[in-house]
Amino acid sequence: MANKFKTIQTSTTAGDNEIVFETGKLANQADGSVVVRAGDTVVLVTAVTQAMQHDPGYFPLVVNYQEMSYASGRIPGGYFKREIGRPSDRETLVSRLIDRPIRPLFPGEFRDEVQVIATVLSADSENDPDVLAISAASAALHISKIPFSGPIAGARIGYIDEQFVLNPSEKLLEQSDLNLIVAATRDGVVMVEGITDFLPEKIIADAINWGQEKIIPIIEAQEKLRELCGKEKIILNVEPDTDPELEKIISDLTSDELSKALSIPDKMERKEAKKLCFSRVKEDLSTQFSEEPDRLDKVGKILEELEKSIVREKILQTRTRIDGRDLTTVRPLTMEIGLLPRTHGSALFARGETKSLCVATLGSSSDEQRIETLTGDSTKRFMLHYNFPPYCVGEVKFLRGPSRREIGHGMLAERAITPVLPSAEEFPFTIRIVSEVMESNGSSSMATVCGGTLSLMDAGVPIKEPVAGIAMGLIKEGDEYLVLTDILGDEDHLGDMDFKIAGTYGGVTAVQMDIKIPGIPMDVMYKALEQAGEAKKVILDGMKETIAEPRSELSQYAPKTEVVYVDTDKIKDVIGPSGKNIKAITAETGSSIDIEDTGKITIFSATHEILEKTKEMIMVFNQKPELGKDYLGEVKRILDFGAVVEILPGVDGLVHISQLDTKRIDKVGDVVKIGDQIKVKVIEVGDRGKIRLSRMAVIMEENGEKFDIDSAAFKPGPKGRSSDKGRPPRGRR
Repeated sequence: MANKFKTIQTSTTAGDNEIVFETGKLANQADGSVVVRAGDTVVLVTAVTQAMQHDPGYFPLVVNYQEMSYASGRIPGGYFKREIGRPSDRETLVSRLIDRPIRPLFPGEFRDEVQVIATVLSADSENDPDVLAISAASAALHISKIPFSGPIAGARIGYIDEQFVLNPSEKLLEQSDLNLIVAATRDGVVMVEGITDFLPEKIIADAINWGQEKIIPIIEAQEKLRELCGKEKIILNVEPDTDPELEKIISDLTSDELSKALSIPDKMERKEAKKLCFSRVKEDLSTQFSEEPDRLDKVGKILEELEKSIVREKILQTRTRIDGRDLTTVRPLTMEIGLLPRTHGSALFARGETKSLCVATLGSSSDEQRIETLTGDSTKRFMLHYNFPPYCVGEVKFLRGPSRREIGHGMLAERAITPVLPSAEEFPFTIRIVSEVMESNGSSSMATVCGGTLSLMDAGVPIKEPVAGIAMGLIKEGDEYLVLTDILGDEDHLGDMDFKIAGTYGGVTAVQMDIKIPGIPMDVMYKALEQAGEAKKVILDGMKETIAEPRSELSQYAPKTEVVYVDTDKIKDVIGPSGKNIKAITAETGSSIDIEDTGKITIFSATHEILEKTKEMIMVFNQKPELGKDYLGEVKRILDFGAVVEILPGVDGLVHISQLDTKRIDKVGDVVKIGDQIKVKVIEVGDRGKIRLSRMAVIMEENGEKFDIDSAAFKPGPKGRSSDKGRPPRGRR
C-alpha cells in the first residue's frame, strides 16, 4: 500500500468560506512553500532566496503570479498551446498586488535576492485566487528562513445593501457597490486597491477599518502554521554600517547648499542643483580620503539619507514643502482640449510639472479587446493605455513593451473612469484612451484620470459626470503623521505613503494605496481620504471651467453608426452561406457590422455616405414582397406547373404556368429557363408567406391593358389545372 504525503495544515473561516493553509506536500525544496485553498480554488505560493555576490544597492524582490489554463479545465489558445511568453495584464496586475504589501515588510538591510511565485492550480467561479495568493505569499515567507515582518492577510470587501461583505463571490460582486482589496498586518493597513460605485470617502475608510478587523483570523492561521513548521530566520548583521565621522564631514560640507537646492520649486533645476552639489562633495572627499577608498562607497547612501532628512524635517517643522506649498494646497492646474485635429478627442492636463496628453478614439464592436481568462473568454469595450516615455523625466532609455508600472497605472485610471461611461445600448462604440505622459513630477496616473476624462468629453462621449484623481502622501516621525495633498515625485520617493483617490463630486470610483512603513493607523486613513475629497473638488471645478459637459456631436472623423433591425428569420439571409453576403458587404463598404440574434444590426462606417450604402445593402435582405409591386427576379427552378423566381434575396415566389404569358403555354421551358431574369408582379401573399407571381400581368400592363389582381390570385381548378379566373378572354390569347 502506497504511503500518503505528510502535510501540515491550519485553517480559519473568512466570510462564508473556510481557508486552509497547507505545507509539506508540494515544492519542498523552496525556502517556503504553502498551498492555500478556499472552495475549489487552490493556489501554490513559493518563496526562495539566494545571496548576492555584491550589494545591488536595492532589494531585489521579484513576484510572479501565473494562471494555468488547466486550473479551470481549459486548453490555452494560440499555436503553441501552452502558457508561455509575456504574462497577461491580469497576471501582471496580481503580481503587483502581491508585491506591494510584502515589499515594505523586509528589513532595509536585507539585500539577498528573493523570488515569490504564485501558481493557480485550480479555480472555481466563486473564490478569486488573487486575495488568496496575497495571504499565501505571506505564509510562505513567514514559515521560511527569509527575514519578513509579517504575516499579512489579504481580503476582498464588498458593500451590499449598506452592509460590508468579506470575500464575496463573483455573483455577489455584481450586486456590490464596492470591490476593495485590503492587505494588512495586525497593526495597520499596508495596501489598498479597488473600485467603488460613487461611495463617499467615509464609507471607503469604514470598509478598510472593517476589513482589517475581519482578516485577523487569517493572520492567526499563518502564525499557527509557523509554530508548527517554521524555519529559523536568517540572522542579519544588526550593526549598522555607519561612519559617523564621514556623515558629519558630509553634513558640514553639504547641508546649506543641499537645503538651498531642495528649496528650488522647478524639478529639473532642482535636480541639476542637487547633481552639482553631490558632484562637488564627492570630488572633495575623493581627495580627502584618497588613501581610504572603501569609505567613499558610503557617500551616495549618506547623501541620500541627508536629502531625505532635510526634506522631511522642513515639512515637519515649518509645514512647508519643497515647492513652497502648505500641506493641503493643490498645484496650479492648466488644461486644454481639442489639441489634435484628426483625433476623435484630445486633452492636455497639467498639475504643476506633471502633464499628460490624453487621446480618445472611438471604434466599432470589432475593436473590442478579447480576453482569455480562467473563467472563460470575455471582451472589453473600454481600454485605457498609459505610456511613460523616458523623455518625460529627462532620461534616455530603450523603448520596450509596457512595464508592470505602466500596466498598473493604466488599469487604475481605467477603473476610475469606467463607472461614468455610457452603456453599450446608449453608446455602441468601443472606446480607447491613450495617455502619453509628457512631464512627470508626481502622480501622473491621476493626471491621466483627469486628462482622460477631458478627452472623452472632447470626443462627445456622453459620460455621466467628470472624474478627477489626486495622490496623497505621508510624513511620519515618531507618533506624528502629516498627510500631504498632491505629492511631488520627491515627496513620493522620500515620504512614507502614496495614496491615490479618484472620483466625482458625488463619491469615489477608484483607490490605490502603497506605504513604505509597516502600517498606518485608521485615523490617518480617515484624514487622508477626507483631505483627498477636498482636493478632488478643486480639480473638478477646474475641469468644469475647461469643458462643462461632453460635446453634443462626435468628431467628423469618428466612425458613423446606426442601428437597424431585421426580422429574425432574415438574419441567415443577411449573413449568407458561410458568411458570403456579410463578407461581400464589408468588403465593398469597409464598414464594420455587428449582428445579434434578436435581429439588431449595428453598423459602423467611415462616412455618412458609406453608412447609408451599407444600410441599404443590408436592408435588401429584409424586404418584404408588396402586393401589386413589380420585381425583376431570377428563375431558380423549373417545375411542370410553373417557375420558381427569386424576387428578393432569400424570397421566392411561384409563377404558375397560367401566369407566364398572355397566350396559352403548354410547357414552362418553352418560355423561361433557369437563370433567366424576368419581370413579375406579386399577385398574392399567403398567410404562411407563400408568394404568387404573374409575368402575364406585367406584359398586359406594358401593352396598356388592365390586369385585375383581385381576380388573379392562383386557385387550383379541377384535376390540378388552374382556373381561367383572372385570365383575359380567349379571343386575345
